[in-house]
Amino acid sequence: MDPESSRIQDDPDVKVMMAGSTLRKVKSRSWKKQRHFRLLEDGLTIWYKSRWAGRGHSTFSITEVEAVREGHQSEVLLSIAEEFHADLCFTLVFHGRQGNLDLVAESPEEAQAWIQGVRKLIRKAQTMDEKERLDQWVLDWFQKADKNKDGKMNFKEVRKLLKMMNVDMNEEHALHLFTMADKYESGSLEIEQFVHFYKMLTQRDEVWKVFQDYSGDGEKLMLEELENFLSVEQHEGEKSSQHAQELIDRYEPSESAKKQGAMSLDGFQIYLCSQEGSIFKSEHLDLHQDMSQPLSHYFISSSHNTYLLEDQLRGQSSLEAYIQALKRGCRCVEVDCWDGSDGEPVVYHGHTLTSKILFRDVVSTLKEYAFKVSDFPVILSIENHCGVEQQTVMAQHLSQILGDTLLTTLLDGQVPQQLPSPQELKGKILLKAKKISDPGDSLDETLTDEVSDEEEMANDDAGNLPTEEPPAEGLNHNAKKSKSKLSKELSDLVVYCKSVHFHGFEHARSHAKCDEMSSFSESKAKKLAKDAGTDFVQYNTRQLSRIYPSGLRTDSSNYNPQEMWNLGCQIVALNFQTAGLEMDLNDGLFRQNSCCGYVLKPDFMRDSNTEFSPEKPEERQDYKPLRLSIQVISGQQLPKVNQKEGSIVDPLVRVEIYGVPQDHAKEETSHINNNGFNPVWNETLNFVIHAPELALVRFVVEDYDKASRNDFVGQFTLPFECIQAGYRHIHLLSKDGTAIPPSSLFVNVSITEFT
Repeated sequence: MDPESSRIQDDPDVKVMMAGSTLRKVKSRSWKKQRHFRLLEDGLTIWYKSRWAGRGHSTFSITEVEAVREGHQSEVLLSIAEEFHADLCFTLVFHGRQGNLDLVAESPEEAQAWIQGVRKLIRKAQTMDEKERLDQWVLDWFQKADKNKDGKMNFKEVRKLLKMMNVDMNEEHALHLFTMADKYESGSLEIEQFVHFYKMLTQRDEVWKVFQDYSGDGEKLMLEELENFLSVEQHEGEKSSQHAQELIDRYEPSESAKKQGAMSLDGFQIYLCSQEGSIFKSEHLDLHQDMSQPLSHYFISSSHNTYLLEDQLRGQSSLEAYIQALKRGCRCVEVDCWDGSDGEPVVYHGHTLTSKILFRDVVSTLKEYAFKVSDFPVILSIENHCGVEQQTVMAQHLSQILGDTLLTTLLDGQVPQQLPSPQELKGKILLKAKKISDPGDSLDETLTDEVSDEEEMANDDAGNLPTEEPPAEGLNHNAKKSKSKLSKELSDLVVYCKSVHFHGFEHARSHAKCDEMSSFSESKAKKLAKDAGTDFVQYNTRQLSRIYPSGLRTDSSNYNPQEMWNLGCQIVALNFQTAGLEMDLNDGLFRQNSCCGYVLKPDFMRDSNTEFSPEKPEERQDYKPLRLSIQVISGQQLPKVNQKEGSIVDPLVRVEIYGVPQDHAKEETSHINNNGFNPVWNETLNFVIHAPELALVRFVVEDYDKASRNDFVGQFTLPFECIQAGYRHIHLLSKDGTAIPPSSLFVNVSITEFT
């Protein structure tokens, strides 16, 4: 074990964790069960089991934990606050969509040891570099396979381990490497020897070949050879010479090579697997876009029915859903408000069995989490089904809880000619709702915009204005009347995002009010795109538009957001709780610009006289199509999909392009039998991209199955404009969008003008 991790094992809090504790796992007010938890010797895995269950136990890795919350910081722990004091309680929050783990310790001291211990271990795991991470990975496998815990592994155990690691290897080759690593000829390997065995096993011929092409002596790359590689293969031009020296300083593990100003094969491989060797341009990961343009000039990461964690009919409404969306960089969240029985407005999906949460709790959650990952403004989209009295209660909660954070006045007191910028609105929450236009107006139109999505959807096809919705069960019929009235207090809080009914592009052009915005169901937006694509693009240069999923998607499935971005729609609301292609595209688009939730639209979508139509990209003035050629070389340590004993993946790689209709394309490699460990394809896939500024590229690995649908293995999606050409690694993500190191693809990318 490296000295660093032995130090962390000496930490008093970590010692408590390793000795083990009995903690109560809490799932609800009625489900609270004792479990024995302990940290395993690797300093990374937490193991737990119920005291009585025979052999069953569960484990998770510290790398899966994002944060520890102290005290009653979750809905579950708040519900048992009377029973267990805050200083006994803590919550482990996981990356991705995995649910929280709520725990209660037997004493405050024990709770503190676990809280601080887990935090230290998370920090340790985050600061590991690539090499330590790989060593840790190998160590984890060794400990999994060393069944009798004697710190040694014989050949039979090694063979079994290779199977677990997704390696299908012929017996002789494995035995040959085993014998080479077994330097004491004892018939078994200790951890150091096993690491050596693993290194021989993972020697990557395809990286060695590239290294050989540029290395004069085949042993190392001298500074100028590395410069040559960076300039020719990595397309780095004049910055190659300075960069070559930086890479040696940063990634070369051998001191003697460093002294000669050279890079060994090890250093070269570490560089290629690092963030700098990844397919994503590192300068695009930072906040690099102009944030001082009007809001309508940005795509804005947006969530639909944010309060739901599952489906739209019976699902759980939860504050955690808001926290998860905001952590993903979402900047527009939605609240469906209904009259609550005791004068307190509630949030849930009306007329369904989804559970209810209090409006004021949603606002408090927003206050706490809105700006944790991004400083740029959050739009709170209110779908209002409350009577005037409870609308006023909503207004009071918003003002009291959010205080200065809530924007309630025009920035410069002037009626705006264009919307303010994300930069000017930093740290502010904007309310999107209906506004009373003038005192004499009792707003006959209130209902047309604020009926729920499904009702508007049902009326879309008929093309008529929505009729009044049937009264909800249990609401008295008089409550219905007051509903078409707006509370002045709530109306006064709406500044730049006034919800209005859409009366056509001509009407919007002649009225020219940038602070008015409309919502469109996906089917309405598609129809407008077909009939008047360019008008829609022009409209979106000045005004915000919000798109939401069809009311028929009761399973919380999503539509493809790309079609809406092609029209310049900013607020394309998706069900964040549903993993899959559509959220991969959303995560892919918003991964750039520091994941701040705002991405500047291409210049031809910001010019109000634009003639751009997604259907005809070639008619654009500065139309320059590009050819994208991707040589898919190899894969590394792909995760096992099928946990069945002895099953190993048969991987294939598919590259998918999303963009204007002409750019939609998919190409895939053939599949490789039984090798998830180091499959080599060496196949080239070619594409022509007509609107590169709008295109997203998605790499998907699947486990081929001739009898049924292929299983998903991993994916990575990024904007075409963020791709670095050259030899690159693509670090794969799970279905949930979380990292699955060390799984990757190795590719060679070339981008040229299409002539």
